[in-house]
Amino acid sequence: MVAYRTVVVGTDGSKSSFAAVEGAARLAAACGAELVIACAYLPMQGPELARAQDQLGAEAYQVVGSAPAEDTLRTAGDRARAQGAVDVRSVAVQGEPVAALVRVAQESAADLLVVGNRGLRSLAGRLLGSVPADVARKAGLDVLIVHTT
Repeated sequence: MVAYRTVVVGTDGSKSSFAAVEGAARLAAACGAELVIACAYLPMQGPELARAQDQLGAEAYQVVGSAPAEDTLRTAGDRARAQGAVDVRSVAVQGEPVAALVRVAQESAADLLVVGNRGLRSLAGRLLGSVPADVARKAGLDVLIVHTT
């Protein structure tokens, strides 16, 4: 097996995505690779934000500026280092998750992109597409889908 040099992992702050971060961190540590933790965010404002918060409830953290992304990245970085990852970098990226993760992987010259499997088999995932399935189709590099649910 060829050792990976740069591993990118996506997180949205969910328990499932933190499990993916921990899996990516263990792999990066074993390979001596840099770990890049990415969090995509889509900021909203005004009435649109109020409606989203009402509808999303606990998931509303995903739609308010980059501050939640920065908090998520801080937590993810701590969890990654606890799994043995040494060379850890974090990046908050404005945009849709799939496009943001693929862009970060390209800009980082990553050899591996890691995502959790949340949404892979859900009804919404079948109808609207899921981050893991779309990343696997669009990334153009090795993708590891970590079983997190």
